[in-house]
Amino acid sequence: MSADYIPFVSTEKDCEILKKFYPDPMRIRVSLEKRDQIADRLPPAANLWLDGAVDGIHIWDPEEVRSKIKKKEKTRLKQYNDYIMHFPGCEKIRDSNFQKRPDYEVVKEFVRSVMDKCCDDGSRNPDWLSIPQLPMVKNNSRNKINQSLAEAAGKWRADNSFTGKMILPVILTHQDQVHLKKGRKGPLSEVERCYKLAGAAGVWVTETSLNDQEGSKPLSTKRFPGLIQFHQELNELLPDAITVAGPYWGMNLVLWARGLVRYPAISLGTAYKYYIPGVSFPSGSAHAAIPPLKRWVAVSREFQTWLKESLPRIPRQERAYAELEALLRGFQVRGFDKEYWRTQVAKFYKDWLNELTAVPTSGRALALYQQLSSAYVLGRSLRPLPPDEKSAKRPEKVAEQLMLSCL
Repeated sequence: MSADYIPFVSTEKDCEILKKFYPDPMRIRVSLEKRDQIADRLPPAANLWLDGAVDGIHIWDPEEVRSKIKKKEKTRLKQYNDYIMHFPGCEKIRDSNFQKRPDYEVVKEFVRSVMDKCCDDGSRNPDWLSIPQLPMVKNNSRNKINQSLAEAAGKWRADNSFTGKMILPVILTHQDQVHLKKGRKGPLSEVERCYKLAGAAGVWVTETSLNDQEGSKPLSTKRFPGLIQFHQELNELLPDAITVAGPYWGMNLVLWARGLVRYPAISLGTAYKYYIPGVSFPSGSAHAAIPPLKRWVAVSREFQTWLKESLPRIPRQERAYAELEALLRGFQVRGFDKEYWRTQVAKFYKDWLNELTAVPTSGRALALYQQLSSAYVLGRSLRPLPPDEKSAKRPEKVAEQLMLSCL
């Protein structure tokens, strides 16, 4: 039986982790940009959700940013540009003036080429397809282009008798689109309009500026409540839609446990947020999951010291003691090996999902609340984490903020 989560898979390492820890996903989401690189490493029986990755046009202008970005980021941007430029009409689609006054024939040809490419592998055609959309910005300057893209996708679907599900990406780029009612109104209206134009069956929502382990005060007072409200209002507008949220660290699980989305989108040991195509993942410290605290932390000598200091504060017979002791052993055996710690995070996250999936649907929100409440209580008894954790250096902070959104 498939589980309710949807992994976002982009690299060969993602495929390794998927096979090792996540053998039963309901569906796998793959970017068309990366499909050919990883196709032979994907589980052969897995259902695919294929995304054309056109949202990278959001950060298009390499001339403007060239002097401001690092070499790795320039390489990633060039890779994406080489990919997207194969589709006819892309030059116009990226132009901000064209976006305000799109030529439907140009848009239709662009969409047709993207969707045809998504379905050019007869042995592995997707049963879900993303509708081409650009990320939503604070003003309404992309409303017309996104409507035109959605309409063209609906026409493609009809012309090609596509029998799978069409999923509308809702890629939010600013917190004001979520946490204020007046900020939500415009995006939600656009979602409803594009959904109907495309004949969509589902909606995927991600808020790209959200780092839900950041620990800052606005997360629990504004951003988490606003994201929950966004999904509640979306469900009222589109009550029959398939809904997906994330990837995040915990808010995807909160929304899923509360029944506000059908599927949580998940990462595979790294990132735990959505990065628009063309952007390089940050290459900072490795992270380790702290199972009893339901959070992660940067791997460092200071964190290793924190573990040593924390163990005497926890009774030996408690599960939390064994879990922190295992982390300390990881340092002794593998040191600061990034791949080891990524695998550790991925395994923890799957175990967390398993615990929640085992609970009947009606009880998941309470079960998640109780897990986070236990993490909060434990964290309160421990010393602050290393300064690198900034506003989340209190061990209980991440669990506390997520806990407040569970019920």
